[in-house]
Amino acid sequence: MAVELDEVDVKLLTALQEDADCTNVELARLVGLSPAATLHRVRWLKESGVIRIISAQLDPEAAGFPLQLYVTATLARHDPHSSRVFDDLIRALPQVIAADNVAGEMDYLLTVVARDVARGGQRLVTYLRLAEIKPPSRLPLAPTTAAPASPPRRRRRVTAR
Repeated sequence: MAVELDEVDVKLLTALQEDADCTNVELARLVGLSPAATLHRVRWLKESGVIRIISAQLDPEAAGFPLQLYVTATLARHDPHSSRVFDDLIRALPQVIAADNVAGEMDYLLTVVARDVARGGQRLVTYLRLAEIKPPSRLPLAPTTAAPASPPRRRRRVTAR
């Protein structure tokens, strides 16, 4: 079930997706809250599961992995045990940087990085990544609830002398 987000949550999440290294003080200034209130909001977004993890996004080629591949895999058997064994194998391979179980012609879509080409596997189809057209991007967030109304500010009366 999706968590309800207001405008402040969306601003915080957008800023963190853009730069996860942003300090709490910078976030507070951006959203117009105190640093304590901002920290409370970010903690709530983590606890609610909206923020899974805050991490650095690395450039695979600059880090020594010039080959980036998409690999599709189809299992010979489709029982829970076979799926569990394959899932555990994939989780154990550090070169597999992302993996999804999918419906359709194949069972799995893997994202793999490598320093060089190796052969092997059974019923694997490999696609060499030629170029990045669009890097992983931010989620297109929008508020799902209205921001709480702030109390009206009192105006000072100016007295004429």
